[in-house]
Amino acid sequence: MTTDEHARMMRANEANWDARTPVHLASRFYGLSENLDPSRWFASWEWEDLGELTDRDVLHLQCHLGTETLAFAQRGARAVGLDISEASVTAARDIAAKAGLDVTYVRANVYDAVEALEQRRFDVVYTGKGALCYLPDLERWAETIAQLLLPGGLLFVVEFHPLLNSLGPKPAPGDTGELLLRHDYLGTRGAVHRDATFTYTDGPAVAGATESFEWMHGMDEAVNALIGAGLTIRRLRESDELPWPRWPRMERTESGWWRLPEPRVPLLYGLLASR
Repeated sequence: MTTDEHARMMRANEANWDARTPVHLASRFYGLSENLDPSRWFASWEWEDLGELTDRDVLHLQCHLGTETLAFAQRGARAVGLDISEASVTAARDIAAKAGLDVTYVRANVYDAVEALEQRRFDVVYTGKGALCYLPDLERWAETIAQLLLPGGLLFVVEFHPLLNSLGPKPAPGDTGELLLRHDYLGTRGAVHRDATFTYTDGPAVAGATESFEWMHGMDEAVNALIGAGLTIRRLRESDELPWPRWPRMERTESGWWRLPEPRVPLLYGLLASR
């Protein structure tokens, strides 16, 4: 697939995320009308791996509404969020202002981040939880990350495990919600085209641009792309918990997150790398 075709698909994704934004702003899923608690989107092991953030420059790529970006500012970081959607960035700025937090938001495609951020470099780059699937080329992504990091800087990717994306409910009337392996664990070649009127949150149908494209990436693809860009892999974690119940049969844990009953399987992974 050519670069022009990828660019066209990413423009479709940009329009789709613009259309999703008002639905997400009003959703119970994000709960922005309630007490804002950005830390609820983070597992305890994420803070262990990230370490002290006070007075550090932290960039959150593909930040959407900035609900996680705010947590970095709360921990004393100079936080910057970047997203492809103008509607999302506008909403994120408003959310941060209402929360009284100083966060800079920039609208740009990830691949244009170096230019959009005027060659600024960061101590930490954070991304994940449903971000990498909207990028067609992880080698180009990794090269961009390397340019965004200061020497010794950290990249932390916290992303849905490929196994999670392979699981699906049994497609039969009156079933028990049993999850089966229905999709390729290692992903498929090329883009997955979607045309959906509803998003992963509650709320009404998306008005307007409903078309989007995703690319499935295995952990090996992410790891090898980062190694190829000159980064050093520091740690890899697999977690059996998610910050929300993706399926009805999930059970709440002591952490407040959710996991499947036995047998437990990895649903999230954390990849820490350094430049």
